Amino acid sequence: MKLAWQLARRFRRAKQQNRFISFISLSSTFGIGLGCFVLIVLLSVMNGFERELTHRILGVVPHGEIFSYSSQGIENLDSHLQVFASDERIVYAEPYTPVNGMIQQRGTLKSVALTGIAVKADDNRWLQQVTSEAWERFSTQADGVLLGRSIVEKLSLNVGDSIQLLVPTATESLKFSAPKNVTLKVAGIMKVGGELDNQIGLMHLSAASHAVGATMPAMGIRFTLNDPFFAHEVMREIGYEFPQAVYMSDWTRTQGHLYNDIQLVRVVVYIALTLVIAVACFNIVSSLVMAVREKQQAIAILKTMGATDTLIAQAFILQGAINGFIGTFVGVALGVLVAPNLSRIVGTIESALGVEVLSGDIYFIDFLPSQLLWSDVVVTASVALLLSVLATLYPARKAANLKPASALN
Repeated sequence: MKLAWQLARRFRRAKQQNRFISFISLSSTFGIGLGCFVLIVLLSVMNGFERELTHRILGVVPHGEIFSYSSQGIENLDSHLQVFASDERIVYAEPYTPVNGMIQQRGTLKSVALTGIAVKADDNRWLQQVTSEAWERFSTQADGVLLGRSIVEKLSLNVGDSIQLLVPTATESLKFSAPKNVTLKVAGIMKVGGELDNQIGLMHLSAASHAVGATMPAMGIRFTLNDPFFAHEVMREIGYEFPQAVYMSDWTRTQGHLYNDIQLVRVVVYIALTLVIAVACFNIVSSLVMAVREKQQAIAILKTMGATDTLIAQAFILQGAINGFIGTFVGVALGVLVAPNLSRIVGTIESALGVEVLSGDIYFIDFLPSQLLWSDVVVTASVALLLSVLATLYPARKAANLKPASALN
């Protein structure tokens, strides 16, 4: 192997003297490096979107929920909560009552989907979406409400303003009657991101249950699970075993399209950029084939001096693998340096050019997230090196099968 390495280095130096072959070799190295760099960065972006989906969206949207079929609400609520508290799959279960209605403000109507929750002053779960001052105000006001940022902006509301919430009511014959008018006071602003800011809000559980006419303390139970990706199975099991007729839902039904889109883009990106790396590796084939043709006489002389076919093949495999290794190393190194700092880099570019890559009014976040996983780095580097070595097999075999007699003629 030591002799093969020396031959590979000698052939590589000689190859650099031929500008055309050297250009093709350099382009293959550049292509492999570029493919590795872009692949690591884009996979990190997909990881960042998945992280933000899990922490930001699922911090507001429950992992699962059951909702009473009856308009009276959940019966024996406290006993059910005690049972769920002992379930190891559930982090916590809390009662809630949804209120869908219209906010009337200065002659303007805005549809909202408020959620009545049991408010605790020391509850820190909402502090990512609400400031501590707003939460403190909200917890001390029985008629307080927290509204999404876009709702507040569209209605030109300020903290402390009173709003009129129109809640539709239906008779036993399923005909709508005059809506119930509920007065609430804006205690603060919620900021989740994207379209959720245009529709969500929080109010006190007792006020919400009274607004919808429930006789029980709550209309449903919200669940936060240890593993949100098992929400579908867990909620079906809970719902089927629940002694009362309930509707079942989970986050994959309401927000699952975001996660599916992220996974689809991840697969497409990986396939596309792996093909880019593969195309770059074809240049290794081209450069080595031309190197074999140029070094026919040198190969023939080595064979007449006793060099085996395996030695010749190893020399050309190492020669091509060097290009792949250099390109992979440079691309991976740049990717590892850029990916963790991508959010700051893009933010700087946005500030300098006055552009906005992600609009918070459209997407569920207003910045480009990034999370580097070393498993992605290892897989990317392994795939690039493997393709580089495979690209050398045909030229190496062609060199090993060279007949000295025909080459020296």
